[in-house]
Amino acid sequence: MKKRFEVRILGQELSVISDSGDEHVANVTRYVMEKVEEAGKSAGSKNALSIAILAALNIADEYFRVAGVKENIHSQLESRSEQLIHLINDIR
Repeated sequence: MKKRFEVRILGQELSVISDSGDEHVANVTRYVMEKVEEAGKSAGSKNALSIAILAALNIADEYFRVAGVKENIHSQLESRSEQLIHLINDIR
């Protein structure tokens, strides 16, 4: 069941609708706020839009790195599974 959550990031009140639980939404919000805070420290600008864009770029970079690692692990598991299947078939 979807629920409305009110969050505040960079001084902006936002309504978020999610079917995830309270804890998940709180964790996601906290993570984004941490990334915004990091971007704000490294940005020379105090412009909220610039900080938000930098935070989004940092989050996207993390996502693509993790997705790459996941894909690599998936490929390795698939390859090893195929090798095991061949070994089992050879034993028969």
